Amino acid sequence: MKKNVLVILCCGLSVMGFTQSKPATKPVVKQKTAPKQNAATGPVLKTSLDSLSYALGMLDATFFKGQGVDQINYAMMNKGFEDVLRGKNTLLNSQQADMTVREQLQAFMHKKAAATIAEGEKFLEENKKREGVKVTPSGLQYEVLKMGDGPKPSDTSTVKVHYEGFLLNSKIPFDSSRERGEPISFALNRVIRGWTEGLQLMPVGSRFKFYIPYQLGYGEQGSGSTIPGGSMLIFDVELLGIGQ
Repeated sequence: MKKNVLVILCCGLSVMGFTQSKPATKPVVKQKTAPKQNAATGPVLKTSLDSLSYALGMLDATFFKGQGVDQINYAMMNKGFEDVLRGKNTLLNSQQADMTVREQLQAFMHKKAAATIAEGEKFLEENKKREGVKVTPSGLQYEVLKMGDGPKPSDTSTVKVHYEGFLLNSKIPFDSSRERGEPISFALNRVIRGWTEGLQLMPVGSRFKFYIPYQLGYGEQGSGSTIPGGSMLIFDVELLGIGQ
């Protein structure tokens, strides 16, 4: 399981098509007319600048909504755009702006993930009471489905595994090498912390089930649209080999 990386937004320009009318008695060029504005539907896109402006707003809003932002001061946002594009003195320097966005996104992210975190913590609190479930100092929980007799990997080992990953209360895996019919190999120091720690407990030939707190998984940010922020993860993992 590779770690999540940040997604970088990119904006595309609208391509406008032009049509040419058949010549009338006197040769004239028929101008393409913009659709009339409808009071019921609001503004319409009349020019390529309109399209670009609206597209920028859409793409930025889509990204930040995905980070948990649910409200904005539109007047101040527009002023920020205007000040930069017109070369005016800005109210924040670049470092301050970057830090502000980082801090606020972290706060929004925490708020968005709070319910998922609480649900996972409640599950783990009850799960650790079950017979056969062991808990490490980091909070990782695991149970042995099959104990092998081979060597154990180190945190720098490359391992070969079969696995299935589940979200809490889901019986359908969000990822499964077994469904693909092919095991996967990776370096243990390049995956989530729960895997790095957990697989070092497994002799080759073992099959464990891991219950990974969000702090040892993908944190409050989650991973794309598959793993919501704050998710506790369950993995069924079979260690097939080391150094393969």
